[in-house]
Amino acid sequence: MPVPTSTTALQSALSDLLRMHAPEATLLASVGEEVLRVRADAAANVIGADLVPPDDWFERGEMTWLTRDGALLGLLWSEDGHVPATAVQVLTMLLAAARVDGANREAEVLVTQLPMATAWLSADLQFRRVSRPFLELFGLTDVHLVGRSLSQVFPDRPALLTSLVQAAAGRSVRLADERFEVSGTALWVRGEARSYFGGASAGVMLTLQDVTGEYDRASRVTALLDTDLPCALLSDAGIVLNASQGLLELCPPSASAAPGAPLWAWPCFADVPSEAVRNLVKLAATGGSARAEVALANGERLPLSVRRTSEPGLLVVEGLTGRRDGQLPSGMITQVLAQSDDATVLVDASGRAQLVSERAAQLLGVEASRLVGLGLTRVLGELGVRTFTTDGDPLLLPEWRTLTLPLRRELLLALPDGGLRHMEVRAAALDTDAGSVLLTLRDLTALRRAQARVRHNARHDALTGLLNRMGLREAITAPAAVRGGLGTVACVDIDGFGSLNAALGKTACDHLLIQIAARLHDMATSKGGSAARLTDDTFAVVLPTLGALEVTQAVQEALGSSVRAGQRDVPLTYALGLVTPRAVTTPDAALGDAEIAMQHAKRQGRAQVRTYDPGMRAQVARAFELEDALRGAVAGGQFTLLYQPVTDLTTGRALGAESLLRWNHPALGVLPPSQFLPLAGHSDLITEVSAWVVEHALNGRQTIRTALPERFGAWQVSVNLGLEELRRSAGLGRVQTLLSEHGAPDIEVAAGSLIDHSQETLGLLEQLRTLGAHLSVDDFGDGASSLSALTRFPLSAVKLHPTLTARLPDDQRSVALVQGTIDLAHRLGLQVVAVGVETSEQLDMLASMGCDAAQGYAICPPLALPDLLKWLQAH
Repeated sequence: MPVPTSTTALQSALSDLLRMHAPEATLLASVGEEVLRVRADAAANVIGADLVPPDDWFERGEMTWLTRDGALLGLLWSEDGHVPATAVQVLTMLLAAARVDGANREAEVLVTQLPMATAWLSADLQFRRVSRPFLELFGLTDVHLVGRSLSQVFPDRPALLTSLVQAAAGRSVRLADERFEVSGTALWVRGEARSYFGGASAGVMLTLQDVTGEYDRASRVTALLDTDLPCALLSDAGIVLNASQGLLELCPPSASAAPGAPLWAWPCFADVPSEAVRNLVKLAATGGSARAEVALANGERLPLSVRRTSEPGLLVVEGLTGRRDGQLPSGMITQVLAQSDDATVLVDASGRAQLVSERAAQLLGVEASRLVGLGLTRVLGELGVRTFTTDGDPLLLPEWRTLTLPLRRELLLALPDGGLRHMEVRAAALDTDAGSVLLTLRDLTALRRAQARVRHNARHDALTGLLNRMGLREAITAPAAVRGGLGTVACVDIDGFGSLNAALGKTACDHLLIQIAARLHDMATSKGGSAARLTDDTFAVVLPTLGALEVTQAVQEALGSSVRAGQRDVPLTYALGLVTPRAVTTPDAALGDAEIAMQHAKRQGRAQVRTYDPGMRAQVARAFELEDALRGAVAGGQFTLLYQPVTDLTTGRALGAESLLRWNHPALGVLPPSQFLPLAGHSDLITEVSAWVVEHALNGRQTIRTALPERFGAWQVSVNLGLEELRRSAGLGRVQTLLSEHGAPDIEVAAGSLIDHSQETLGLLEQLRTLGAHLSVDDFGDGASSLSALTRFPLSAVKLHPTLTARLPDDQRSVALVQGTIDLAHRLGLQVVAVGVETSEQLDMLASMGCDAAQGYAICPPLALPDLLKWLQAH
């Protein structure tokens, strides 16, 4: 889909920024109600309304999110895994500016935010908006530019005017280099101009680049030939354009030589014109590199090299003489060149470069001919090469005479083109000449970058870019963090994330996690703290100087609004655990304490907050010990079942009994299910426990039927089973086997678990009913109960929560509520069983209301199987 006209100029600015800072990257940018896909080498296109990265972005490359104030503005992805920090900064700034003023903001307003020298002109070439770098480039202000025409601001620039007229007509134009005078200093600029269409107007976008440095370096060519080595610059026709002092000194005193004559006609050579020199020049001019020894007028022989330069039509001549003023012998230079492909530089006792290999010149970012024969430190500085320590501090090159050899160190090299190399430099003395030093350069950039990436990945989460657990532990235990005070540590766990993942899919939930991470990261960094992702849906933030209440409010502000995931806005709730500085023993323990508080919050329900206290750790230790003991409870015969009869309120006859699990703990005594089943539910122990309950309930049922076949031949028992444990394949498989072999008991399902109206829940209940189970909804009328579940699922009965019957018969509202529930259930064809009946008055009222059955201490307490058999025989 093409880009709308209102965003074309913004797209142009984004493309320019990508081309300058991340030419290989791809940007997904949220602009208004649309998402643009932008590359430096292709036209932008609209991909939809949702900022969702392609799946393959998660599998390879590196993805960085662009955020501001907790909002996700865009995603920047690079297949080679390197996304420059400058690209992230400038793109975030531009997208944030567009977001603040709306998707329909005029594009020329955005130019003031651009980090490059850019101007927007109307169709008649009047300046409308300019960036700050544009003003700084020319030393002007808005008053000098805005509203004035190009010819007024830059008079006598016909070439520039012609180019911008062409751009206004719809062409993209590359501008010729122009020279300006700014405050008495020469300024060379290079740029391009293109048309744009923003809002309801059309105009020209002018982008300029300061290239003064290139011209300054070019002007130094002559100065660089100020060497006592015989060197010269030639045209490809062999005409000497400039010659070094060293070449001039080879000429006899009585002869004169000057630039403008062919090199082979110079009087320094024997047999002028020298055919040997002419042949070398011809060979080099055809594209080769020529070298030979030529005869000099003084009777010596000179190794002479002629080669092309990177500039078209320009040749360089280099002569390697014998020992002159401390220079190295030509044989030694030739030997070094022949024996090594390393990046090497030979420096004499005075610090002048006598040899720069091609590999060394490439690493230094300069031509070898610009260094040979000159002071290495001085020339590198003039050419814009700067040195730094590996920590980024400026580093001055040493005095060569005082250098302690051998030497080996690493440093950073800032090159004239803006590149940065991580170098290893080795220096060793040459035995052949006192004071001469051989420098060997090794480019470690790729190695150190890979090592840094490995270190980064080991300490950061791959999806969100936040610190991971290891990274956060290192951050909070660092000496600086310890000295500054840890502050409050908070752990955040998203409620119901597993269900979200199943409902929305991995890609949408990954996008959701990225947005959560962005919000927490922005909140934490704005307050001088840090954020981390610990597990799938668990995050941590460390906020120094803030208390628990302030951190709670900060997290609520960050996560209070809905998050976009796929096609939906998802409201977030979360469990929040905090540990305050006063409760922290060591920084390393703080994270664990915050996680313990978070787990306590999760057990209290959704959207809960808990602050750590030492008693929580004791509870966790007790829970761990209890869970460990639970693993041996089944095999150790520590479980038992009690049975509480259910009686028909019309006939008084016992219909069956509910099976109630108890754990006879060796040290703690008899424990009810509420104290250990939640622990079992966190692991596969729950399937083992459930299978034990079903098996022994069926055995108890059979015992009653066999002992009292005439009165209770159809005796039935009920068991409580959780849908979550049955959803696990192992749990459902073991229970199905037992039900198929012995016939199903009645099964009670908690009312809260039927809130989920999914097809999976319906299918699971249908399977149980097919096996012969009568299904009833337990604890109905308290907490989370769904009336629609009574019609959607294959239920046979409703069991009222004990809190409903406890307020009978005195509380009239409870009377009305129970009566209404009984009437509704009967209209739906369901039986009603009252649970927790304690008095005969409650029994009488329930019977008068039409309740079908009841259980409770008013009828019979829970009994062991032998006692239940005696009770049935007596009743």
